[in-house]
Amino acid sequence: MTDRREMIAVVIGRNEGARLECSVRSVQAAGLSVVYADSGSTDASPNVARQLGVPVVELDPARPFSAGRGRNEGLEEALRRWPSAIYALFLDGDCELSPAFPEASAAKLEQQPDCAIVTGHLSERHPDASVYNRLCAIEWQSPAGPMESLNALGGIMVVRVSAFQQVGGFNINAIAGEEPDLGARLQMAGHSIVKIDAPMAVHDAHIMSFRQWWRRAVRGGHALAHRYAEHGRTGIRDGRREVASDLFWGLALPVGIVVLIVLTRGLSVLALSGYGVLIWRVFRRYRQTGLSKADAWLVARFIVYSKFAHVEGIARYCWNRLRGNFKIIEYK
Repeated sequence: MTDRREMIAVVIGRNEGARLECSVRSVQAAGLSVVYADSGSTDASPNVARQLGVPVVELDPARPFSAGRGRNEGLEEALRRWPSAIYALFLDGDCELSPAFPEASAAKLEQQPDCAIVTGHLSERHPDASVYNRLCAIEWQSPAGPMESLNALGGIMVVRVSAFQQVGGFNINAIAGEEPDLGARLQMAGHSIVKIDAPMAVHDAHIMSFRQWWRRAVRGGHALAHRYAEHGRTGIRDGRREVASDLFWGLALPVGIVVLIVLTRGLSVLALSGYGVLIWRVFRRYRQTGLSKADAWLVARFIVYSKFAHVEGIARYCWNRLRGNFKIIEYK
């Protein structure tokens, strides 16, 4: 059994309310020492953590907030307090840790020395509360094994501290998609990322409106643009296929239809059938994974909707990069 002193934990959050208490308590129940990093909460989140006896890092608001910055600064404080730790667990404040995951992830890291990140199965707390929560529940589903595609890499993970420090930790300028960015740099440094067949955490998306879903999808497009800008022209081509697909379906095709509508005497609108083909292809792909017809149809429709939201996110990334100023996109 791994000595629990070898692993420390960092919980990050911003206005998580009661969910933060559940999150911190779940880490404490797993026997881990934990630091809470707060990104400018206007509720009582920092006090909630302090009342639980947890050290709190409150990020300086003079610099832009980001999840990556919160994790980096939280880990710095945790290592200052517990410098002998060799593994670090990152958990978001809207998640509750599965108690056996620290032990299972540490065992994998000990067994596989080249492995830098271990994740597990994430589940959604209230998948039937809204179609948007249901979409998140489906999004979390992916098979265990070596993680070659970085799309499924989220913020809940256990990292090998030495490998994390080797590549400089999270990119604090990434307002989203900082996890695949970290994974890409670790892969290029010769490390592997593995998802084990074990429960990791329970997530509480609490997305109850289309507006919230849209903002989350815009943030996803921003993340993809960042990934492509950083690693799309490297050997791993991170984000290249996804950005190309979004720009085609969410921008090039609809603009082309409008521009050519006069020249083609309206025939260009027939190209709209392409979206039907896309929906059918996505539907078939998800059905092949064992998803029900209703869920596969739901995912297929929203993947098409997300193409347009992603284009907005890509445009925001380009504008933010020109200005040199990145600001978090919140959806809760």
